Amino acid sequence: MPQIASKLSQTHMSLTHIKPTGLYDPVPNGYSHVVVAPLRGRTIYASGQGGENLAGELSPDFAQQLEQALANMRTALTAAGATVNDVVRLTLLVVDHSEARLAIWADAARRTWTDGPAPGCTLIPVPRLALDGMLVEMEATAVVAAAPE
Repeated sequence: MPQIASKLSQTHMSLTHIKPTGLYDPVPNGYSHVVVAPLRGRTIYASGQGGENLAGELSPDFAQQLEQALANMRTALTAAGATVNDVVRLTLLVVDHSEARLAIWADAARRTWTDGPAPGCTLIPVPRLALDGMLVEMEATAVVAAAPE
């Protein structure tokens, strides 16, 4: 028997965020359990964005790298005509993951998705990333719904 889902909210265009009955509230941790995207629209795949600034430099601080990675993701999405509110799926890779880093992520996610629920997200602890000193990387899938006919 399918699980009954209660609608959490409807946001940007026609994305629907669902909090299934029987699952804990993911909002404090900065994500949604389920995001339903429209069949008609543009799907945008943003490659992994790390915490490098325009000069390619990495701060040694996790929180600063995370903020830069979010800014880089916004820039990538904007180039494709999307915003953070169009993101339906986010994969977050974290070096030396800890509860403290999870709390930093959750706070950053709440500040990033102020206009609606956060996207579906998987946080994956990893031993290292592509560059020496890189502590976080995120890739996003966004859907921009087609205009109604």
